Amino acid sequence: MALSSSHHILLLSFLLSCYVPLGLARRHWPVGGSTRFYDFKVQTTRVTKLCKTKDIVTVNGMFPGPIIYAQEDDRIIVKVTNESPHNATIHWHGVRQRLSCWADGPSYITQCPIQAGQSFTYEFTLFQQKGTLFWHAHISWLRATVNGAIVIYPKTSVPYPFPYPYEEHVLIFGEYWHKDMLQLEKEVVASGGGPPPAEAYLINSHPGPRYNCSATDVYKIDVVPGKTYLLRLISASLNMEHFFAIAGHKLTIVEADAEYTKPFTVDRLMITPGQTINVLVKADQPIDRYDMAMGPYMSAQNVTFQNISAIAHFQYTGATLDDLSLPAQLPVYNDNLVVNTNLHMLRSLNATNLPSVIDANLFFTVGLNVEECHSSNPNKSCQGPSGGVFAASMNNVSFVKPNISLLQAYYNNINGLYTDDFPGVPLKTYDFVNGAPNNIPNDTQSLIGTKVKVLEYGSRVQLILQNTGTVTTENHPIHLHGYNFYVVGYGTGNYNPMGAKLNLVDPPYMNTIGVPVGGWAAIRFVADNPGVWFMHCHFDVHLTWGLSMAFIVKNGEGPLETLPHPPADLPRC
Repeated sequence: MALSSSHHILLLSFLLSCYVPLGLARRHWPVGGSTRFYDFKVQTTRVTKLCKTKDIVTVNGMFPGPIIYAQEDDRIIVKVTNESPHNATIHWHGVRQRLSCWADGPSYITQCPIQAGQSFTYEFTLFQQKGTLFWHAHISWLRATVNGAIVIYPKTSVPYPFPYPYEEHVLIFGEYWHKDMLQLEKEVVASGGGPPPAEAYLINSHPGPRYNCSATDVYKIDVVPGKTYLLRLISASLNMEHFFAIAGHKLTIVEADAEYTKPFTVDRLMITPGQTINVLVKADQPIDRYDMAMGPYMSAQNVTFQNISAIAHFQYTGATLDDLSLPAQLPVYNDNLVVNTNLHMLRSLNATNLPSVIDANLFFTVGLNVEECHSSNPNKSCQGPSGGVFAASMNNVSFVKPNISLLQAYYNNINGLYTDDFPGVPLKTYDFVNGAPNNIPNDTQSLIGTKVKVLEYGSRVQLILQNTGTVTTENHPIHLHGYNFYVVGYGTGNYNPMGAKLNLVDPPYMNTIGVPVGGWAAIRFVADNPGVWFMHCHFDVHLTWGLSMAFIVKNGEGPLETLPHPPADLPRC
Protein backbone atom coordinates (compact mmCIF):
# COMPACT_ATOMS: atom_id res chain seq x y z
CA MET A 1 0.00 0.00 0.00
CA ALA A 2 1.39 3.43 -0.96
CA LEU A 3 2.08 5.77 1.94
CA SER A 4 0.44 9.19 2.00
CA SER A 5 2.58 12.29 2.59
CA SER A 6 1.34 12.46 6.18
CA HIS A 7 2.44 8.84 6.74
CA HIS A 8 5.87 9.70 5.29
CA ILE A 9 6.16 12.54 7.82
CA LEU A 10 5.18 10.27 10.70
CA LEU A 11 7.66 7.63 9.55
CA LEU A 12 10.46 10.19 9.23
CA SER A 13 9.67 11.56 12.68
CA PHE A 14 9.84 8.02 14.13
CA LEU A 15 13.14 7.20 12.42
CA LEU A 16 14.73 10.42 13.60
CA SER A 17 13.58 9.77 17.16
CA CYS A 18 15.41 6.42 17.10
CA TYR A 19 18.77 8.23 16.88
CA VAL A 20 18.40 10.12 20.15
CA PRO A 21 21.27 9.03 22.41
CA LEU A 22 20.37 6.90 25.43
CA GLY A 23 19.86 8.83 28.63
CA LEU A 24 18.41 11.93 26.97
CA ALA A 25 14.74 12.89 26.94
CA ARG A 26 13.02 11.53 23.85
CA ARG A 27 12.86 14.27 21.25
CA HIS A 28 11.55 14.72 17.75
CA TRP A 29 12.56 16.89 14.85
CA PRO A 30 9.91 19.66 14.73
CA VAL A 31 8.04 18.41 11.65
CA GLY A 32 4.86 20.38 11.05
CA GLY A 33 1.42 18.89 11.53
CA SER A 34 0.29 20.66 8.37
CA THR A 35 1.97 23.35 6.29
CA ARG A 36 0.57 26.84 5.84
CA PHE A 37 1.91 29.19 3.17
CA TYR A 38 1.85 32.98 3.29
CA ASP A 39 3.06 35.58 0.82
CA PHE A 40 4.20 38.87 2.41
CA LYS A 41 5.00 41.89 0.26
CA VAL A 42 6.67 44.74 2.12
CA GLN A 43 5.26 47.83 0.44
CA THR A 44 4.89 51.58 0.76
CA THR A 45 1.26 52.51 1.41
CA ARG A 46 -0.38 55.92 1.66
CA VAL A 47 -2.58 56.55 4.71
CA THR A 48 -4.43 59.53 6.14
CA LYS A 49 -4.50 59.96 9.91
CA LEU A 50 -5.03 62.94 12.19
CA CYS A 51 -5.68 65.38 9.31
CA LYS A 52 -2.48 64.46 7.45
CA THR A 53 -1.50 62.04 4.68
CA LYS A 54 1.83 60.21 4.54
CA ASP A 55 3.49 57.07 3.19
CA ILE A 56 4.09 54.21 5.60
CA VAL A 57 5.71 50.79 5.18
CA THR A 58 3.22 47.91 5.41
CA VAL A 59 2.84 44.26 4.52
CA ASN A 60 0.42 43.61 1.65
CA GLY A 61 -0.83 47.18 1.98
CA MET A 62 -2.47 46.33 5.33
CA PHE A 63 -2.05 48.18 8.63
CA PRO A 64 -1.94 46.14 10.83
CA GLY A 65 -0.70 43.42 8.50
CA PRO A 66 -2.28 40.04 7.68
CA ILE A 67 -3.00 37.60 10.49
CA ILE A 68 -1.22 34.26 10.40
CA TYR A 69 -3.66 31.54 11.43
CA ALA A 70 -2.34 28.13 12.39
CA GLN A 71 -2.65 25.18 14.75
CA GLU A 72 -0.15 23.86 17.26
CA ASP A 73 2.76 22.09 15.53
CA ASP A 74 1.95 23.53 12.08
CA ARG A 75 4.78 24.29 9.67
CA ILE A 76 4.75 27.94 8.52
CA ILE A 77 6.34 29.09 5.27
CA VAL A 78 6.29 32.83 4.56
CA LYS A 79 7.87 34.27 1.44
CA VAL A 80 8.76 37.90 2.17
CA THR A 81 9.38 40.07 -0.88
CA ASN A 82 10.70 43.56 -0.24
CA GLU A 83 8.98 45.96 -2.63
CA SER A 84 9.82 48.98 -0.49
CA PRO A 85 12.93 51.17 -0.94
CA HIS A 86 14.13 50.27 2.59
CA ASN A 87 15.87 47.25 4.09
CA ALA A 88 13.46 44.88 5.83
CA THR A 89 13.32 41.82 8.08
CA ILE A 90 10.44 40.08 9.87
CA HIS A 91 10.72 38.67 13.40
CA TRP A 92 8.21 36.06 14.55
CA HIS A 93 7.91 37.31 18.09
CA GLY A 94 7.54 34.53 20.64
CA VAL A 95 8.01 31.69 18.15
CA ARG A 96 10.58 29.47 19.82
CA GLN A 97 12.25 28.60 16.51
CA ARG A 98 13.17 25.06 17.44
CA LEU A 99 16.21 24.28 15.22
CA SER A 100 15.28 27.20 12.93
CA CYS A 101 17.41 30.05 14.27
CA TRP A 102 18.03 31.26 10.70
CA ALA A 103 14.34 32.23 10.48
CA ASP A 104 14.20 34.31 13.67
CA GLY A 105 14.52 37.63 11.85
CA PRO A 106 16.38 40.30 13.88
CA SER A 107 18.58 42.29 11.50
CA TYR A 108 22.34 41.68 11.82
CA ILE A 109 21.72 39.08 14.55
CA THR A 110 20.40 36.05 12.64
CA GLN A 111 20.28 37.50 9.12
CA CYS A 112 21.28 40.38 6.95
CA PRO A 113 18.35 42.56 5.88
CA ILE A 114 16.21 41.76 2.85
CA GLN A 115 17.28 44.49 0.49
CA ALA A 116 14.95 46.37 -1.85
CA GLY A 117 13.79 44.10 -4.66
CA GLN A 118 14.95 40.92 -2.91
CA SER A 119 13.06 38.15 -1.11
CA PHE A 120 13.62 35.59 1.64
CA THR A 121 11.47 32.63 2.67
CA TYR A 122 11.06 32.09 6.41
CA GLU A 123 10.33 28.49 7.46
CA PHE A 124 9.60 27.40 11.02
CA THR A 125 7.39 25.08 13.05
CA LEU A 126 5.07 26.21 15.84
CA PHE A 127 6.41 23.32 17.90
CA GLN A 128 4.27 22.75 21.00
CA GLN A 129 2.98 26.32 20.84
CA LYS A 130 -0.55 27.67 20.88
CA GLY A 131 -2.12 31.02 21.66
CA THR A 132 -1.48 34.61 20.57
CA LEU A 133 1.88 35.81 19.26
CA PHE A 134 2.75 38.42 16.67
CA TRP A 135 5.18 39.27 13.91
CA HIS A 136 6.89 42.58 13.26
CA ALA A 137 9.72 44.26 11.40
CA HIS A 138 13.01 43.95 13.28
CA ILE A 139 15.04 46.69 11.68
CA SER A 140 15.11 50.40 12.48
CA TRP A 141 11.73 51.58 13.82
CA LEU A 142 9.60 49.98 11.10
CA ARG A 143 7.77 47.90 13.72
CA ALA A 144 5.48 50.94 14.14
CA THR A 145 3.60 49.99 10.96
CA VAL A 146 4.97 46.57 9.96
CA ASN A 147 3.26 44.20 12.36
CA GLY A 148 0.47 41.64 12.59
CA ALA A 149 -0.97 38.87 14.73
CA ILE A 150 -0.13 35.16 14.90
CA VAL A 151 -3.14 33.15 16.12
CA ILE A 152 -2.31 29.53 16.94
CA TYR A 153 -5.26 27.30 17.77
CA PRO A 154 -4.96 24.09 19.79
CA LYS A 155 -4.86 20.82 17.91
CA THR A 156 -8.15 19.59 16.51
CA SER A 157 -10.58 18.47 19.23
CA VAL A 158 -8.35 19.92 21.99
CA PRO A 159 -10.47 22.49 23.89
CA TYR A 160 -9.45 25.76 25.48
CA PRO A 161 -8.96 25.40 29.26
CA PHE A 162 -11.62 28.09 29.77
CA PRO A 163 -15.23 28.62 28.59
CA TYR A 164 -15.41 28.67 24.81
CA PRO A 165 -16.04 32.24 23.63
CA TYR A 166 -18.84 33.30 21.32
CA GLU A 167 -16.33 35.26 19.19
CA GLU A 168 -12.64 36.15 19.16
CA HIS A 169 -11.12 39.50 18.23
CA VAL A 170 -7.52 40.69 17.81
CA LEU A 171 -6.58 44.13 19.18
CA ILE A 172 -3.12 45.42 18.23
CA PHE A 173 -1.93 48.46 20.16
CA GLY A 174 0.50 50.92 18.58
CA GLU A 175 1.83 54.45 18.33
CA TYR A 176 1.67 56.89 15.41
CA TRP A 177 3.92 59.73 14.32
CA HIS A 178 3.46 62.07 11.38
CA LYS A 179 7.15 61.72 10.53
CA ASP A 180 8.64 58.89 8.51
CA MET A 181 9.85 56.31 11.05
CA LEU A 182 13.31 55.87 9.52
CA GLN A 183 13.81 59.63 9.52
CA LEU A 184 12.52 59.92 13.07
CA GLU A 185 15.04 57.35 14.31
CA LYS A 186 17.89 59.18 12.56
CA GLU A 187 16.85 62.49 14.09
CA VAL A 188 16.63 61.04 17.60
CA VAL A 189 20.08 59.43 17.32
CA ALA A 190 21.56 62.63 15.89
CA SER A 191 20.08 64.72 18.70
CA GLY A 192 21.59 62.64 21.49
CA GLY A 193 18.31 63.10 23.35
CA GLY A 194 15.03 61.27 23.77
CA PRO A 195 12.29 60.64 21.21
CA PRO A 196 9.33 62.98 20.77
CA PRO A 197 5.98 61.73 22.07
CA ALA A 198 3.71 59.97 19.60
CA GLU A 199 1.03 62.02 17.87
CA ALA A 200 -1.49 59.33 18.82
CA TYR A 201 -2.01 55.85 20.17
CA LEU A 202 -3.76 53.33 17.94
CA ILE A 203 -6.06 50.33 18.37
CA ASN A 204 -5.91 48.26 15.16
CA SER A 205 -4.55 51.42 13.45
CA HIS A 206 -7.50 53.58 14.63
CA PRO A 207 -6.84 56.46 17.08
CA GLY A 208 -10.45 57.03 18.13
CA PRO A 209 -12.52 60.17 18.67
CA ARG A 210 -10.29 62.08 21.12
CA TYR A 211 -7.80 63.05 18.40
CA ASN A 212 -8.11 65.62 15.64
CA CYS A 213 -9.98 64.52 12.49
CA SER A 214 -10.66 61.12 14.05
CA ALA A 215 -14.32 61.22 15.07
CA THR A 216 -15.08 58.34 12.69
CA ASP A 217 -11.63 56.72 12.76
CA VAL A 218 -12.71 54.32 15.50
CA TYR A 219 -12.36 50.55 15.78
CA LYS A 220 -15.54 48.79 16.92
CA ILE A 221 -16.55 45.36 18.16
CA ASP A 222 -20.27 44.52 17.90
CA VAL A 223 -21.37 42.30 20.77
CA VAL A 224 -24.47 40.32 21.64
CA PRO A 225 -25.83 40.71 25.19
CA GLY A 226 -24.99 37.75 27.41
CA LYS A 227 -22.20 36.39 25.19
CA THR A 228 -18.53 35.99 26.17
CA TYR A 229 -15.75 37.29 23.95
CA LEU A 230 -12.04 36.44 23.75
CA LEU A 231 -9.89 39.49 23.07
CA ARG A 232 -6.34 38.80 21.90
CA LEU A 233 -4.38 41.87 23.04
CA ILE A 234 -1.03 42.59 21.37
CA SER A 235 1.30 45.50 22.10
CA ALA A 236 3.28 46.51 19.02
CA SER A 237 3.97 49.96 20.50
CA LEU A 238 7.45 51.35 20.01
CA ASN A 239 8.35 53.22 23.17
CA MET A 240 5.31 53.22 25.48
CA GLU A 241 3.62 50.81 27.82
CA HIS A 242 -0.16 50.93 28.07
CA PHE A 243 -3.07 50.49 30.42
CA PHE A 244 -6.22 48.95 28.93
CA ALA A 245 -9.78 48.84 30.25
CA ILE A 246 -13.35 48.47 29.01
CA ALA A 247 -15.95 50.72 30.63
CA GLY A 248 -18.15 48.77 33.02
CA HIS A 249 -16.65 45.36 32.18
CA LYS A 250 -14.27 42.96 33.88
CA LEU A 251 -11.28 41.42 32.09
CA THR A 252 -10.43 37.80 32.90
CA ILE A 253 -6.83 37.06 31.93
CA VAL A 254 -6.46 33.47 30.65
CA GLU A 255 -3.21 33.64 28.66
CA ALA A 256 0.01 35.68 28.55
CA ASP A 257 2.66 35.37 25.82
CA ALA A 258 0.87 32.37 24.28
CA GLU A 259 0.87 30.37 27.50
CA TYR A 260 -2.27 29.59 29.48
CA THR A 261 -2.53 31.15 32.92
CA LYS A 262 -4.68 30.40 35.89
CA PRO A 263 -7.65 32.71 35.22
CA PHE A 264 -7.86 35.91 37.23
CA THR A 265 -10.13 38.91 36.83
CA VAL A 266 -9.12 42.59 36.82
CA ASP A 267 -10.72 45.96 36.10
CA ARG A 268 -7.73 47.09 34.00
CA LEU A 269 -4.35 45.74 32.97
CA MET A 270 -0.96 46.91 31.77
CA ILE A 271 0.58 45.52 28.60
CA THR A 272 4.14 46.28 27.62
CA PRO A 273 5.64 46.30 24.09
CA GLY A 274 6.26 42.72 23.00
CA GLN A 275 3.62 41.18 25.26
CA THR A 276 0.39 39.45 24.29
CA ILE A 277 -2.48 38.93 26.73
CA ASN A 278 -5.74 37.06 26.11
CA VAL A 279 -8.77 38.16 28.11
CA LEU A 280 -12.35 36.95 28.35
CA VAL A 281 -15.02 39.66 28.49
CA LYS A 282 -18.68 38.92 29.15
CA ALA A 283 -21.23 41.28 27.63
CA ASP A 284 -23.22 41.42 30.86
CA GLN A 285 -24.01 45.15 31.10
CA PRO A 286 -27.06 47.15 29.96
CA ILE A 287 -27.33 47.60 26.20
CA ASP A 288 -25.15 50.57 25.31
CA ARG A 289 -21.86 51.56 23.72
CA TYR A 290 -18.79 51.25 25.97
CA ASP A 291 -15.31 52.64 25.53
CA MET A 292 -12.31 50.34 25.19
CA ALA A 293 -9.49 52.66 26.28
CA MET A 294 -5.74 52.28 25.79
CA GLY A 295 -3.66 54.93 27.55
CA PRO A 296 -0.11 55.53 28.78
CA TYR A 297 1.81 53.87 31.57
CA MET A 298 4.96 55.95 32.07
CA SER A 299 7.20 54.79 34.90
CA ALA A 300 10.25 56.96 34.09
CA GLN A 301 10.63 60.47 35.44
CA ASN A 302 10.94 63.69 33.45
CA VAL A 303 9.82 62.12 30.16
CA THR A 304 7.25 63.77 27.92
CA PHE A 305 4.59 61.46 26.49
CA GLN A 306 1.23 61.46 24.76
CA ASN A 307 -1.46 61.57 27.43
CA ILE A 308 -4.57 61.24 25.22
CA SER A 309 -6.00 57.71 25.19
CA ALA A 310 -6.93 55.75 22.10
CA ILE A 311 -10.59 54.74 22.18
CA ALA A 312 -12.39 51.83 20.50
CA HIS A 313 -16.01 50.81 21.03
CA PHE A 314 -17.49 47.70 22.64
CA GLN A 315 -20.97 48.13 21.21
CA TYR A 316 -24.02 46.07 22.13
CA THR A 317 -26.53 45.00 19.52
CA GLY A 318 -29.47 47.37 19.87
CA ALA A 319 -27.45 50.31 21.21
CA THR A 320 -28.45 53.74 19.92
CA LEU A 321 -25.62 54.98 17.73
CA ASP A 322 -26.33 58.64 18.54
CA ASP A 323 -25.58 58.18 22.23
CA LEU A 324 -22.20 59.00 23.69
CA SER A 325 -20.17 55.95 24.68
CA LEU A 326 -19.62 55.27 28.37
CA PRO A 327 -16.04 56.21 29.31
CA ALA A 328 -13.49 53.74 30.66
CA GLN A 329 -11.53 54.57 33.79
CA LEU A 330 -7.77 54.09 33.35
CA PRO A 331 -5.23 54.36 36.17
CA VAL A 332 -3.09 57.47 36.45
CA TYR A 333 -0.11 57.26 34.12
CA ASN A 334 2.42 56.25 36.81
CA ASP A 335 0.31 53.80 38.84
CA ASN A 336 2.93 51.14 39.62
CA LEU A 337 0.59 49.38 42.06
CA VAL A 338 -1.74 48.22 39.26
CA VAL A 339 1.26 46.93 37.30
CA ASN A 340 2.79 45.05 40.23
CA THR A 341 -0.59 43.62 41.29
CA ASN A 342 -1.24 42.22 37.82
CA LEU A 343 2.23 40.68 37.69
CA HIS A 344 1.77 39.19 41.13
CA MET A 345 -1.46 37.47 40.04
CA LEU A 346 0.04 35.84 36.93
CA ARG A 347 0.36 32.10 37.45
CA SER A 348 1.11 29.38 34.95
CA LEU A 349 -1.64 26.84 34.37
CA ASN A 350 0.89 24.03 33.86
CA ALA A 351 4.51 24.69 34.82
CA THR A 352 6.60 21.93 33.24
CA ASN A 353 10.35 21.72 32.64
CA LEU A 354 10.99 24.35 35.31
CA PRO A 355 14.68 24.11 36.28
CA SER A 356 15.13 23.43 39.98
CA VAL A 357 18.92 23.05 39.73
CA ILE A 358 20.94 25.87 38.15
CA ASP A 359 24.10 25.48 36.02
CA ALA A 360 24.56 29.13 34.99
CA ASN A 361 23.68 31.84 37.49
CA LEU A 362 23.71 35.23 35.72
CA PHE A 363 23.04 38.79 36.87
CA PHE A 364 22.40 41.55 34.29
CA THR A 365 21.78 45.21 35.07
CA VAL A 366 19.50 47.04 32.63
CA GLY A 367 19.17 50.77 32.28
CA LEU A 368 20.21 54.04 30.69
CA ASN A 369 23.56 55.78 30.50
CA VAL A 370 24.80 59.20 29.44
CA GLU A 371 27.85 59.40 27.21
CA GLU A 372 30.14 62.40 27.16
CA CYS A 373 29.48 65.02 24.51
CA HIS A 374 32.21 65.11 21.86
CA SER A 375 30.29 67.16 19.30
CA SER A 376 31.39 70.46 17.84
CA ASN A 377 27.72 71.45 17.92
CA PRO A 378 26.48 70.28 21.34
CA ASN A 379 23.22 72.25 21.22
CA LYS A 380 22.07 70.04 18.34
CA SER A 381 23.65 66.67 19.11
CA CYS A 382 24.07 66.48 22.90
CA GLN A 383 20.52 66.89 24.16
CA GLY A 384 20.70 64.16 26.80
CA PRO A 385 20.88 64.86 30.56
CA SER A 386 23.56 67.33 31.64
CA GLY A 387 24.48 68.05 28.02
CA GLY A 388 25.42 64.46 27.28
CA VAL A 389 24.29 61.79 24.81
CA PHE A 390 21.78 59.09 25.74
CA ALA A 391 22.91 55.47 25.68
CA ALA A 392 21.58 52.27 27.25
CA SER A 393 23.22 49.07 28.38
CA MET A 394 23.15 45.64 29.96
CA ASN A 395 25.88 45.13 32.55
CA ASN A 396 27.17 48.53 31.44
CA VAL A 397 27.83 47.28 27.88
CA SER A 398 26.05 49.08 25.04
CA PHE A 399 25.57 46.59 22.23
CA VAL A 400 26.67 47.45 18.69
CA LYS A 401 25.33 45.37 15.82
CA PRO A 402 28.00 43.98 13.44
CA ASN A 403 27.92 44.58 9.69
CA ILE A 404 27.02 40.96 8.92
CA SER A 405 24.81 38.76 11.03
CA LEU A 406 26.18 37.33 14.28
CA LEU A 407 24.73 33.94 13.40
CA GLN A 408 26.68 33.85 10.13
CA ALA A 409 29.85 34.97 11.90
CA TYR A 410 29.41 32.25 14.53
CA TYR A 411 28.45 29.49 12.07
CA ASN A 412 31.28 30.28 9.64
CA ASN A 413 33.89 30.99 12.36
CA ILE A 414 34.48 34.55 11.12
CA ASN A 415 36.81 36.31 13.54
CA GLY A 416 36.77 39.93 14.58
CA LEU A 417 33.03 40.64 14.47
CA TYR A 418 32.23 39.89 18.12
CA THR A 419 33.82 38.81 21.37
CA ASP A 420 32.47 36.18 23.76
CA ASP A 421 33.28 38.09 26.95
CA PHE A 422 29.91 39.58 27.84
CA PRO A 423 30.06 39.70 31.65
CA GLY A 424 27.87 37.27 33.54
CA VAL A 425 27.70 39.68 36.48
CA PRO A 426 28.16 43.48 36.69
CA LEU A 427 31.75 44.60 36.44
CA LYS A 428 31.11 46.93 39.37
CA THR A 429 28.81 46.41 42.34
CA TYR A 430 26.99 49.46 43.65
CA ASP A 431 23.55 50.61 44.79
CA PHE A 432 21.92 49.85 41.44
CA VAL A 433 18.49 51.35 42.07
CA ASN A 434 19.69 54.55 43.70
CA GLY A 435 22.42 55.09 41.16
CA ALA A 436 25.47 55.49 43.36
CA PRO A 437 28.35 55.90 42.73
CA ASN A 438 27.91 56.96 39.12
CA ASN A 439 24.60 58.80 39.03
CA ILE A 440 24.13 62.01 37.06
CA PRO A 441 26.09 64.27 36.70
CA ASN A 442 29.02 61.92 37.38
CA ASP A 443 30.51 59.58 34.79
CA THR A 444 27.86 57.08 33.65
CA GLN A 445 29.52 56.01 30.41
CA SER A 446 29.03 52.43 29.28
CA LEU A 447 31.42 50.20 27.42
CA ILE A 448 30.62 49.90 23.71
CA GLY A 449 31.02 46.66 21.78
CA THR A 450 29.57 43.52 20.23
CA LYS A 451 29.80 41.08 23.11
CA VAL A 452 27.98 37.76 23.51
CA LYS A 453 27.51 35.28 26.34
CA VAL A 454 28.14 31.61 25.46
CA LEU A 455 25.95 28.92 27.03
CA GLU A 456 26.56 25.19 26.93
CA TYR A 457 23.80 23.15 25.35
CA GLY A 458 21.31 22.05 27.99
CA SER A 459 22.46 24.58 30.60
CA ARG A 460 19.85 25.38 33.21
CA VAL A 461 20.01 29.15 33.48
CA GLN A 462 18.87 31.58 36.12
CA LEU A 463 19.13 35.24 35.14
CA ILE A 464 18.51 38.17 37.48
CA LEU A 465 17.47 41.30 35.58
CA GLN A 466 18.20 44.31 37.78
CA ASN A 467 16.77 47.75 37.04
CA THR A 468 19.22 50.63 37.53
CA GLY A 469 18.62 54.25 38.47
CA THR A 470 21.74 55.77 36.98
CA VAL A 471 19.56 58.11 34.89
CA THR A 472 16.05 57.09 35.90
CA THR A 473 14.41 53.87 37.01
CA GLU A 474 11.64 52.62 34.74
CA ASN A 475 9.84 49.45 33.76
CA HIS A 476 11.95 47.80 31.01
CA PRO A 477 10.24 45.17 28.80
CA ILE A 478 13.00 42.60 28.21
CA HIS A 479 12.43 40.08 25.40
CA LEU A 480 14.43 36.90 24.83
CA HIS A 481 14.38 35.45 21.31
CA GLY A 482 14.09 31.71 20.75
CA TYR A 483 12.90 30.86 24.24
CA ASN A 484 10.20 31.26 26.81
CA PHE A 485 11.32 31.61 30.39
CA TYR A 486 9.74 31.15 33.78
CA VAL A 487 9.43 34.37 35.79
CA VAL A 488 10.24 32.85 39.17
CA GLY A 489 10.54 36.09 41.11
CA TYR A 490 10.44 39.87 41.10
CA GLY A 491 10.57 42.68 43.58
CA THR A 492 11.47 46.28 44.29
CA GLY A 493 14.88 47.62 45.21
CA ASN A 494 18.15 45.76 44.74
CA TYR A 495 18.00 41.98 44.37
CA ASN A 496 18.97 40.22 47.58
CA PRO A 497 19.45 36.44 47.14
CA MET A 498 18.97 35.90 50.87
CA GLY A 499 15.60 37.64 51.04
CA ALA A 500 14.16 37.09 47.56
CA LYS A 501 11.05 34.92 47.44
CA LEU A 502 10.95 32.68 44.37
CA ASN A 503 7.92 30.88 42.97
CA LEU A 504 9.03 27.42 41.91
CA VAL A 505 5.51 26.00 41.78
CA ASP A 506 3.47 27.86 39.14
CA PRO A 507 5.47 30.84 37.78
CA PRO A 508 4.27 32.39 34.49
CA TYR A 509 6.02 31.23 31.30
CA MET A 510 6.74 34.29 29.15
CA ASN A 511 8.92 35.67 26.37
CA THR A 512 8.82 39.33 27.47
CA ILE A 513 8.98 40.54 31.07
CA GLY A 514 8.58 44.08 32.32
CA VAL A 515 11.42 44.41 34.81
CA PRO A 516 9.68 46.37 37.61
CA VAL A 517 10.51 50.04 37.95
CA GLY A 518 13.29 50.35 40.53
CA GLY A 519 13.31 46.59 41.00
CA TRP A 520 14.31 43.21 39.61
CA ALA A 521 12.98 40.07 37.95
CA ALA A 522 14.37 36.52 38.11
CA ILE A 523 13.88 34.23 35.11
CA ARG A 524 14.82 30.61 34.41
CA PHE A 525 15.11 28.63 31.19
CA VAL A 526 16.92 25.61 29.75
CA ALA A 527 19.33 26.49 26.90
CA ASP A 528 18.27 23.63 24.65
CA ASN A 529 17.98 25.41 21.27
CA PRO A 530 21.31 25.98 19.51
CA GLY A 531 22.05 29.25 17.74
CA VAL A 532 22.42 32.97 18.39
CA TRP A 533 19.58 34.49 20.39
CA PHE A 534 19.02 38.21 20.88
CA MET A 535 17.88 39.61 24.24
CA HIS A 536 16.89 43.26 24.36
CA CYS A 537 14.61 45.94 25.72
CA HIS A 538 11.46 46.16 23.58
CA PHE A 539 11.44 49.94 23.71
CA ASP A 540 12.89 50.60 20.27
CA VAL A 541 14.68 53.75 21.41
CA HIS A 542 16.45 51.75 24.15
CA LEU A 543 17.34 49.06 21.61
CA THR A 544 18.79 51.76 19.34
CA TRP A 545 20.82 53.09 22.27
CA GLY A 546 22.30 49.64 22.96
CA LEU A 547 20.14 47.97 25.65
CA SER A 548 20.68 44.47 24.28
CA MET A 549 23.02 41.49 24.13
CA ALA A 550 23.09 38.05 22.52
CA PHE A 551 23.46 34.50 23.78
CA ILE A 552 25.27 31.86 21.78
CA VAL A 553 23.88 28.44 22.66
CA LYS A 554 26.36 25.80 21.56
CA ASN A 555 25.44 22.59 19.77
CA GLY A 556 24.72 19.48 21.78
CA GLU A 557 25.05 15.97 20.41
CA GLY A 558 23.29 14.58 17.37
CA PRO A 559 21.06 16.19 14.70
CA LEU A 560 18.29 17.13 17.12
CA GLU A 561 20.69 19.31 19.11
CA THR A 562 22.65 20.86 16.23
CA LEU A 563 22.13 24.15 14.43
CA PRO A 564 21.21 23.30 10.81
CA HIS A 565 23.00 24.86 7.86
CA PRO A 566 21.68 28.21 6.56
CA PRO A 567 18.95 28.32 3.89
CA ALA A 568 20.08 28.87 0.32
CA ASP A 569 18.25 32.20 -0.04
CA LEU A 570 19.56 33.76 3.19
CA PRO A 571 20.01 37.48 2.43
CA ARG A 572 23.52 38.83 1.96
CA CYS A 573 24.76 42.09 3.40
